[in-house]
Amino acid sequence: MKKKVLFVCTHNSARSQMAEGILRAVYGDRYDVYSAGTKSTGVNKYAVKVMREIGIDISSHTSKKVEELKGIEFDVVVTVCDSAKESCPYIPGAKRYVHKSFKDPSSATGDEEEILETFRKVRDEIKSWIVEEFSN
Repeated sequence: MKKKVLFVCTHNSARSQMAEGILRAVYGDRYDVYSAGTKSTGVNKYAVKVMREIGIDISSHTSKKVEELKGIEFDVVVTVCDSAKESCPYIPGAKRYVHKSFKDPSSATGDEEEILETFRKVRDEIKSWIVEEFSN
């Protein structure tokens, strides 16, 4: 039986979307993976681009609010930003809560290449953490 994991961030646009895609790609045989936000704003185009660079397609992902996943009992709820940790609603049935804050790549400035570099750095940090956290 696969464990259900929910990644939560404020807007469900970048960090939680990348985490969902990475966990599904790396350990999808062990986990059913979801992501949601305390708000919903759409999936960031730079997140889609940098994920595609490592062979993970999140272009069909949609931005969702946590309330849209009501009724699913999660084994693990992971907040990936401090704001989400503070405002994450109580999720009934969640067996374990984990908090791991990653820098918001959406706040990156500069030209397109500089913005992509910021997204790549956060993507790689998320991937390293997921491999370490979910490997057992």
